[in-house]
Amino acid sequence: MSNRDLLQRSLDAVWHPCTQMKQHASEALPLVPIASGKGVWLYDFDGRRYLDGISSWWVNLFGHCHPRINAALREQLDELEHVILAGCTHRPVVELSERLSALAGGMLGHCFYASDGASATEIALKMSFHSWQNRGRQDKQEFLCLAGSYHGETIGALAVTDVALFKDAYAPLIRPAGIVPTPDARFAEAGETPVEVARRAAAALENHLERHHPRIAALIVEPLIQCASGMAMYDPEYLRLARGLCDRYQVHLICDEIAVGCGRTGTFFAHQQATIQPDFLCLSKGISGGYLPLSIVMTSDAVYADFYDDRTSRGFLHSHSYTGNALACRAALATLDIFADDQVIDANRSLAEHLGHCLAALAGHPQVRHLRQRGMIAAFDVHTDDPEFSQRFYRQALANEILLRPIGNTVYFMPPYVISRDQCAFLVDRAHAALEAALGR
Repeated sequence: MSNRDLLQRSLDAVWHPCTQMKQHASEALPLVPIASGKGVWLYDFDGRRYLDGISSWWVNLFGHCHPRINAALREQLDELEHVILAGCTHRPVVELSERLSALAGGMLGHCFYASDGASATEIALKMSFHSWQNRGRQDKQEFLCLAGSYHGETIGALAVTDVALFKDAYAPLIRPAGIVPTPDARFAEAGETPVEVARRAAAALENHLERHHPRIAALIVEPLIQCASGMAMYDPEYLRLARGLCDRYQVHLICDEIAVGCGRTGTFFAHQQATIQPDFLCLSKGISGGYLPLSIVMTSDAVYADFYDDRTSRGFLHSHSYTGNALACRAALATLDIFADDQVIDANRSLAEHLGHCLAALAGHPQVRHLRQRGMIAAFDVHTDDPEFSQRFYRQALANEILLRPIGNTVYFMPPYVISRDQCAFLVDRAHAALEAALGR
């Protein structure tokens, strides 16, 4: 098979996500046919390679076709592929739940399973609302999110998403959430530190909660980095203050770590850098190593107790056909084994430092703004009025053998953890070349 053969077949039969399909049909936004993957590299049918600088939409932690995850899945295939989780259970889902609870310090001891990040958001929102209803707090029916937030594209998730491109077309279907200021450090006023930005945003949250808390069920945040709004990074101080305010005003705190969990920010869970515990923790993307669809909502004993009753109507009657899929859970267990056996968090700290060293050369570029990094996520904004910059950069990156997809004018890096130091340098050097070409320099 050639690239050309697969491209036409895909255009004829597949509706690709997050895309205006007419652009794919032209040269504006070319599809990339992928034949295989190994480590950080993806290969097309004509022999070209691309360094996967975005971990295939932030899911791939340990490279493509990892031998240990492959072996675990082969073994699981001979034992159990899937069974209904309503009324049944199995070893991988029990072991995964136990291990995740241990990683959360035993404070989030109950795991509810689905298949994708947006579903996890929906579950957490429904659980929070229903928990308050079961407590007799029928007034608590509203949610809060940060300005610029993104938590998925299903109807409930869009309610707590503040990205117009995804949300506006469906406005008549959505019950909007309240929006409070973001602690995004890029919004610092003259002389203001990231900690002070965080405190200013928390003061605005306090003002909102003081006036509206009787009606608010939960505040949902992406800890430390708001990814879809341009890798907006903020200080952990905001999480510490938000946790205290949620406690004071009896509001749940939902930490959406779908993208930022599993070691991306330098700790296994991002919220750990603020030494807090959320009431709900949403996981997906990297939890299965990028192998299979899996999402998890972890919650506390107190929330679980709100549903524990003789009456079925007080239970959490939410389900997905593939809830707790045995293969996906086994991939997640193999992923956690790699974290433990290879001391990945410690290794990532050194790797992240090297990535930052490679990126430092871009800080002086005349059109680069806000070069920033937290753990294995790095980004910079490009000062340009070109509305086509994102697509131009994407095409030039492919021509330079790297897969990077800017978010608007923000170029970001989220490579697999198995990237070598030489490959880090290659990724940044080629990104620099793509930037120059996209800007016509």
